[in-house]
Amino acid sequence: MLNIDRDLGRFKDIVKGRVRKDLRKHMSSKELVGKQGKKLVSIPLPQIGIPRLRYGKNDKGVGQGDGQGQGPGQGQQAGDSPGEHVLEVDFTVEELAEIMGEELELPRIEPKGAQDARTVKHLYKGISRIGPESLRHTKRTYRQALKRTVASGGFDPVKPTIIPIKDDKRYRTFVEEKEPRSSALLIYMMDVSGSMGNEQKEIVRAQAFWLDAWIRLHYDDVATRFIIHDAAAREVDRDTFFRTRESGGTLISSAYSLAVEIIEKEYPLEDWNIYPFHFSDGDNWSSADTRKCVELLRDKLVPWSNQFSYAQVDSQYGSGQFIKDLHEHFAEEEKVVTSRVPNRDAIMDSIKELLQAGR
Repeated sequence: MLNIDRDLGRFKDIVKGRVRKDLRKHMSSKELVGKQGKKLVSIPLPQIGIPRLRYGKNDKGVGQGDGQGQGPGQGQQAGDSPGEHVLEVDFTVEELAEIMGEELELPRIEPKGAQDARTVKHLYKGISRIGPESLRHTKRTYRQALKRTVASGGFDPVKPTIIPIKDDKRYRTFVEEKEPRSSALLIYMMDVSGSMGNEQKEIVRAQAFWLDAWIRLHYDDVATRFIIHDAAAREVDRDTFFRTRESGGTLISSAYSLAVEIIEKEYPLEDWNIYPFHFSDGDNWSSADTRKCVELLRDKLVPWSNQFSYAQVDSQYGSGQFIKDLHEHFAEEEKVVTSRVPNRDAIMDSIKELLQAGR
């Protein structure tokens, strides 16, 4: 059994090494994100098949001949070289996040702010004279009956008989203990106007998967909210977030305003570590709306958040201006982090840029 466990551990180390080696490919893979289950993610890995011995007559001696029958009426024999196969290996999201963190050398996140008690545990630490029979403490009951019998002079060491009465019975009682739990709110916002095509959305989807995995590794409770916007913003579910495409203009401030509204109504700042992520190709309708975005960020979203992250996905139709506006107005603000994602190959670098501060 120990040998099996040791071999299994070696196999896992080998597989993790292969995943780490090809991490850039996996981080940009549509297939990986598509194979995500409730708790596990299947990663396809190339595997060399095990060679098989072929038995038969060998007239030429060991190591001689080409191993192929060439005479009349003879078909080509089955080869004996190893075949190329694909093995799907299941990882938990936490395991993938750990691999990514090690490879990208990401600092661990330290939850900030006062954390309210999120759960209440019932621990059976006390003893009571009353309670249900299902919680009767046998040893304490017997001990009490023994003490009473000895004290009354009714104990016979030759024929010791201990019969508990009602007053002897003792019961377990629970006490409530509040357990502090760290909580994080992730707000994903994305421009879904006509300039954001399917390729841009797939890049965002891959990034969101890894961002989500890393942050969940550090918090007990994680809530996610999804906002899409063109000229107006609305909250949607996860599936709609990655599939919707609209036409028309873009007003980024509509998404920021909705994010502010959600936080104000449902997420007390003293209880939550807040992470807004915005994905766009950099287009905004007007400089006036950009000024409104700056105001919302400066007065509310940035002060409220552990970090505000903006990832700009290159598009042939997008101007790419908004990231420049953020650099102009928030050059000295450490909690505003930006990243440019020109293509799928840049996803890994973008993730590192967004997470390297450890906020």
